[in-house]
Amino acid sequence: MADSEVLLRRVPSRSSWQRVRKARPHLLLSRRGRRRFGILTRGELRRLRRRLLRAHALGGDWKLGVPGVPHVAGKCQVRTRSRPTPRSRPTPRSPPTSRSQLRPRSQPEARNLAEYRFRTLSHVPPLTQTLSPKVSQPVRELGSGRVLLLLPLWEGFTFSGICRVTCIHGRVEIYGHVIKQGQPPQDVFSAYTHSFLTINGLQHSDPEKSEKKIKREIRALLKPHTKLDDRKWALKHFRPLDSILILERLRTPMVEFLRFYKCASYVFLQENPPSKIDSEYDTLKAIGIKRQRRKKGICLSESGLYALKELVSVSCVDGCPVILLCGACDIGKSTFNRILINHLLNSIPSVDYLECDLGQTEFTPPGCIALLTITEPLLGPPYTHPRRPQKMVYYGKMNCHSDYENYIEIVKYVLRDYKRESPLIINTMGWVTDDGLLLIVDLIRLLCPNYVVQLSSGRGKRMPGLTPEYVDFTDGLYTKSKIRRRYRGFEIPEYGDSLEFTDEEKDSSPVAVFTGHKLLSVHSEFLCSKNEKNRAKYNKIFRDLAVLGYLSQLRPPGPAPLGLLHSLIPYQVPFSAVAIRVTHADVAPTHILYAVNANWVGLCKIVDDMKGYTRGPILLAQNPICDCLGFGICRGIDMDQQLYHILTPLPPEELKTVNCLLVGAISIPQCIFKNQPGPEGTIPYITTNYNFKLPGASEKIGEREYKNALVGYRYYRRK
Repeated sequence: MADSEVLLRRVPSRSSWQRVRKARPHLLLSRRGRRRFGILTRGELRRLRRRLLRAHALGGDWKLGVPGVPHVAGKCQVRTRSRPTPRSRPTPRSPPTSRSQLRPRSQPEARNLAEYRFRTLSHVPPLTQTLSPKVSQPVRELGSGRVLLLLPLWEGFTFSGICRVTCIHGRVEIYGHVIKQGQPPQDVFSAYTHSFLTINGLQHSDPEKSEKKIKREIRALLKPHTKLDDRKWALKHFRPLDSILILERLRTPMVEFLRFYKCASYVFLQENPPSKIDSEYDTLKAIGIKRQRRKKGICLSESGLYALKELVSVSCVDGCPVILLCGACDIGKSTFNRILINHLLNSIPSVDYLECDLGQTEFTPPGCIALLTITEPLLGPPYTHPRRPQKMVYYGKMNCHSDYENYIEIVKYVLRDYKRESPLIINTMGWVTDDGLLLIVDLIRLLCPNYVVQLSSGRGKRMPGLTPEYVDFTDGLYTKSKIRRRYRGFEIPEYGDSLEFTDEEKDSSPVAVFTGHKLLSVHSEFLCSKNEKNRAKYNKIFRDLAVLGYLSQLRPPGPAPLGLLHSLIPYQVPFSAVAIRVTHADVAPTHILYAVNANWVGLCKIVDDMKGYTRGPILLAQNPICDCLGFGICRGIDMDQQLYHILTPLPPEELKTVNCLLVGAISIPQCIFKNQPGPEGTIPYITTNYNFKLPGASEKIGEREYKNALVGYRYYRRK
């Protein structure tokens, strides 16, 4: 009987190999899921201490804690057997105490790190913190094209479409820009042509208040915007540190203008509905947006986060650094620029921007070199935020392959207006091979940046690191290195051995002597569906969207219906008031008016006086370097009265100073021609019987090609 009692006591005991497995140095407690170590029962706490002591006896360093579980060896909170309430949330893991504790990450870990997306640098969670992949933010339809959204702390809401965001309580971040409680609403454009945007909930510093007082304040903030039932719903689902947002349907003149043209209406339309349509989909569809998976949003690598943090801190302390961005085509320079500008505008009132990329401009129609002062955040693609430049020159082409000298002279001419009162961000072309790389070396010596941000990725050709040593000992197109002083056959004589400014330019230029820079290498993880085969087609679409974004300023403000462009009244410009020049080709004087008619023209101001000319159009012998005030469309030419009919959003007081029309390689989007009815069903300037083998003839991208290209974007994101 006694023996049987002993056997009964030994049956539930653990075998020796299980005790050894539990006492291994790396302390794997079990293969099945365990509760968090911050909440343990008294029995679990005793067993945990016993295992740690056994591991210590076997030589394991148990003070380092269990991998993936912080502070196991510290004090643990004893809990009761009752389960926590469903609304309780685990606390985030503690951040590393120093940057040296961040070990090199493997490729899978780097992909997980990209899931954070970019956040406000001063309030960004630690880089080693992980977020739950499945988050659910409560949404509620308010009617009249409005939706109420509760966004928890450090969680993101990735969406497609366009909307107006108002922060009622808390603080959120979009595209690097922080929107606080009480600030005016912001228009957000998450178009299909670019990566989708994410609204991230940030930590907002509130004094220690009771939960009752916080809910009373939230009720008062929601009262002007919501009904009683909506306020009750918000207070029921509200959790501490949540941010409360109101998303509204966005209707602006620019949006209505783009939606009017079929070639541009696809950028704001929703994708096909999902297989399972729930109430949230219907609620968000009422305002024209749709929730997307987080991986479809914009992601920023760890090197990009550190580069942003350093540039923002330097701009806030030193004041006016000059930052130059370079990298290959479609690597994310423009996206990084927008994020950097938004971060800087969180701390300083304005940022200066020098556009040196002719093909994919940010604020102006393509083919321009411009200097701008940015004071408002950029929350969308380039065609959604056209800006008025401080100084602009119309180059007229998408690249400078055949005219480097004129390109550099224009950059010098535009740079003279930089007053060094704000940080300057310089955007360069994506041509980084052969002569393009040497041209970037010339620009670095000419512009003298304090920081060079070089973006790179695993795809495409590798670009050499533009360190100060590399720039010092490399010959450019028109500049020589410090050691090698050989003569090039295409060197410009007036430049000599350097691109130094003249005495007058030195007085007006912010810097004239190259003193070195600091290189910041950023690994790009931005999504891109372009390749060598479809790059030209996509770039054509983006240029047409930029032109349409500029022409959207023709629509008068207010709820008036949009009229066709041919129904608007143009300005009449006499032949004797303006001079004409075709910048990208040699045109015979007898055919110059054919080139100007129904074309995109730059409205410029040159030094020469046009008075005194009475007969025929005035032609310029060479391309001038002059200020460009705006752009327009030459709708027609009246040969009897010798008048140009110009359609432009430029105000009349500025049109009085225009005395030059420049015609470049930038064309009017085809959808503008097709959206104009003609007599007996014909369309002016449109024909199907044409020989494309003639010199100068080119086939334009039609409506079907636009749609197919955008469908390619959507397919790429679904993969």
